[in-house]
Amino acid sequence: MIRTYSKADVAARRLAIFDFDGTLADTKTKIVETATKVLLGFGLTQDQLGDVGRIIGPPFPSAFSEVYGLSAEDAAEVTRRYRAIYHNYGLEAWPSFPGIPELLGRLRAAGKLVAVASSKRQTVLQKALDDEGVTDLFDYVRGKQVDDATTKAQTIAAVLDHFGLTAGDAVMVGDRSHDALGARECGVPCVGVTYGGTGDVAELSGAGADIVVDSVEELGRVLLG
Repeated sequence: MIRTYSKADVAARRLAIFDFDGTLADTKTKIVETATKVLLGFGLTQDQLGDVGRIIGPPFPSAFSEVYGLSAEDAAEVTRRYRAIYHNYGLEAWPSFPGIPELLGRLRAAGKLVAVASSKRQTVLQKALDDEGVTDLFDYVRGKQVDDATTKAQTIAAVLDHFGLTAGDAVMVGDRSHDALGARECGVPCVGVTYGGTGDVAELSGAGADIVVDSVEELGRVLLG
């Protein structure tokens, strides 16, 4: 039987694990802008692109295969071109959502552990957090180590292992189905967020998110009780 977790249960969790893109930082604009430029240059048409925001969530390069049906070789080349542009950005590409730094501070002040579990490459993830000035608000940051098939569940599990904690100690916060599915696979409750304009209520609830919120303020009430 699939368990559904209550708000009281979620608020009691010692460890809050956050996704990055669309959850902590407003990254959609630059990701979509960069991917659109690269995909058009690779030969796809505007009609074929559709909603480019669909690539936010799955890890690169497999996201380009999942969304656009590219071969592994082509997806790797598109990713290389994408990174050649994206890795030159600064804070304009990943500003924190308003209220996020304050929420992180409140979680720490309440004695909770705070971590990141992201499909973004570790080096870029760390640069983004440094640019935002929030690195010191996290107890652990786990991004993608190499371009393999690492799943969100494996990343969440790595965070739990780092702290020596179990699924019963943690809650996952994310904006896409991959976050909810990964949390469910690990036995961790998931709070879905829609304020980033990526995943919606139907997607998150359908993937097993226990609670879905549409603002940082509401997220704080769920995590802190």
